[in-house]
Amino acid sequence: MFYHLFYPLKSYISGLNLFHYITFRAAMAAITALLISFFIGPLIIKSLQKRFIFESIRESGPDTHFNKKGTPTMGGIIILLAMILPTLLWANLTNTYIHIILIATVWMGLIGFLDDYLKSVRKLDKGLVARYKIVGQILLGLVIGGWIYFHQEFESARSITSVPFFKNYEINFGSFYVPWVILVVMASSNAVNLTDGLDGLASGLLAICAVAFGAIAYISGRVDFSNYLNIVYLPGSGELSIYASSMMGACLGFLWFNAPPAKIFMGDTGALATGAALGTLAILLKKELLLLIIGGVFVWEALSVIIQLSYFHFTKKRNGVGKRLFNMAPIHHHYELKGWKETQVVIRFWIIGILFALLSLTTFKIR
Repeated sequence: MFYHLFYPLKSYISGLNLFHYITFRAAMAAITALLISFFIGPLIIKSLQKRFIFESIRESGPDTHFNKKGTPTMGGIIILLAMILPTLLWANLTNTYIHIILIATVWMGLIGFLDDYLKSVRKLDKGLVARYKIVGQILLGLVIGGWIYFHQEFESARSITSVPFFKNYEINFGSFYVPWVILVVMASSNAVNLTDGLDGLASGLLAICAVAFGAIAYISGRVDFSNYLNIVYLPGSGELSIYASSMMGACLGFLWFNAPPAKIFMGDTGALATGAALGTLAILLKKELLLLIIGGVFVWEALSVIIQLSYFHFTKKRNGVGKRLFNMAPIHHHYELKGWKETQVVIRFWIIGILFALLSLTTFKIR
């Protein structure tokens, strides 16, 4: 909005030329997201407490989590507002990349909100049935994949993805591109949802990933930088750095209230939406494989659940009694049961997340 309102006036007021620069608008988007979080956070927390919208604690979870009972959930509303509003204020709203990423965010945000509503308000233990979540993720993948595959704007890099550590090498999925997009959206959305189990864990990791993708978006949208680093040049993709900055600011702002001991949880409203947004950023920037490194902790969390279930079913089929490889999955609970304090798990996972993000950026030169 500000871009369209002020930039055309640059010929009258030279200082308004600032609105042309993505770096300026990205910085302002991050600050705006932080301020929105700080302002609406207490209001939403009070509103949720007043309506008795609290997180239900799993009976099978660690015993230390029972003291979290009575903590409001649906805090993803804070994140969504602090991501979407700054993007609308500071981004170029005619940009197709912005259209797609906002649709992905709102789409999965609504599905997550419905799940939280059914669990916390209607008191349905399982919330939204899993297959309906999957259907929602598949439909979103179809929309994004079809939009990219058939839209003329994406013709030059329609169905490709870059391969980390290899110079000028891409995989072309061809007619399998849409199923590939569906897989990425589902995997990223569910991985973040699985990680959201400790105070501050998911929100901190999301902020780290957002910084990495913001840098990649800026580089990808500049012909000089992309040519120098031998990565796919995507005209217009630089606007995604404004969204990524909003996401970073929103997650840090939410972390103010979500830090241990948490005053609010993001719930599926935030986890499903931010996870889908992370996957969509990777899809739009042709960095789906790099997402495995940038979001390495999320991948680790998801794999721990898959391995745990697979090992349990394998041993049960073979020996008649199922065994567990980890003390508990996702993996953050495993370390809790090994004696790590919650804050130790969170901060150590953040450190690992930072290392993964730095490693992802080095892939542009280590080729």
